[in-house]
Amino acid sequence: MTINESNQIELLEAVAQITGRVEEAMRADLAHALQGCDPFLIEVLEYALFGGGKRIRPLLAVLSSSICGRRDEEIYLLAAALEYLHVATLVHDDVIDNAHDRRGREAVGRKYGMAAAILAGDWLHARSMHLIGRLTGSAGLEVFCRATGAMVDGEFLQLRYAGDAGIGEKEYFAVIDRKTASLIASTCTLGALFAGGSPEQQQALGCYGEKVGAAFQVVDDLLDYLGDKQQTGKTVGNDFVEGKITLPLIIAMEQAGIDERKELKALIGGDRTQPEAYDRLCVLLKQLDGLRLARQQAERFVHEAMKSLEIFTAGVDEQSYGLLVSIAGYVLARNK
Repeated sequence: MTINESNQIELLEAVAQITGRVEEAMRADLAHALQGCDPFLIEVLEYALFGGGKRIRPLLAVLSSSICGRRDEEIYLLAAALEYLHVATLVHDDVIDNAHDRRGREAVGRKYGMAAAILAGDWLHARSMHLIGRLTGSAGLEVFCRATGAMVDGEFLQLRYAGDAGIGEKEYFAVIDRKTASLIASTCTLGALFAGGSPEQQQALGCYGEKVGAAFQVVDDLLDYLGDKQQTGKTVGNDFVEGKITLPLIIAMEQAGIDERKELKALIGGDRTQPEAYDRLCVLLKQLDGLRLARQQAERFVHEAMKSLEIFTAGVDEQSYGLLVSIAGYVLARNK
């Protein structure tokens, strides 16, 4: 599916409105939670939290609650808690990757030092857990902890597979299911749980989030080869330099003949910091259909996400349903 101009305008307006309310909730919560804390911690958190970002997870939490019938102010605090968790993962990821940039500016660790970045991420994780427990109870904490535990396991799997040209789609999806899909699925599930949604509604929204999350990651992998640093805010080719074996490369390896496979393995096992190596890899990925077929997989995930929403088509909150549909389309259309 694609997102048309009208849908895109509606989505952007909703994002702006909900983002504004979520940021108000974050600032109010931080003003309370950070009383008496060190000013340096406050500065680092301000930089990490309010430097841009798509706020997709807060939006999904609000819409998942709304489509299940609850729209009161506390949903924005729950959405803030989920943004805290997301930002904590980004800050820690950038430490792990020794990243220079995030969202078009210096990564937190580069600006303030790795120790400050790790500690700020820890604070955000702890605060997120506190708020989710308060707002959704033990059932919500179980969803949260299962997702964050899976995320850590996914990081370890990714470390294990780094630079391994022999991994296939099974190993790749094991990583993204844990690292990305489970977190976005938990966001949708927690929104539904907060609203008192039925088990069927929680399951449907969790499935929607899982498939959207998987599609989001595949598109992210494609942007590492096709993106523009001015739009993505990240260095193009970074996955390759770090030895991450992503879906376009896996597909190209499956499509390659003997000589092409040897060349791909040599590029992966060689000096990946050389621009010529990345440029040659991009040529091979295009020739071997790795980019096109990966895109098709993202489209299949989005189609599966849409099917999971069918439970809501009768007598539903039409605005929330339409926005969930638009988000799925945005995932495919995004360029950053």
